[in-house]
Amino acid sequence: MLECDYEVKQIDGDYAHLQRIDRPEEELKLVARALLPMEIYEGCILHYEMMQYSMK
Repeated sequence: MLECDYEVKQIDGDYAHLQRIDRPEEELKLVARALLPMEIYEGCILHYEMMQYSMK
């Protein structure tokens, strides 16, 4: 089961571009904002576990 942290690099309308903290060389992950906590902002850290994102 995947468990990792992401940094919100950019918020673009209904989507956010996330960068995995432990693998910065990977491409940014595009995620619909409806799947993320409402209070996200660029630069914040999200924790991903069991198909859910939460503020760290």
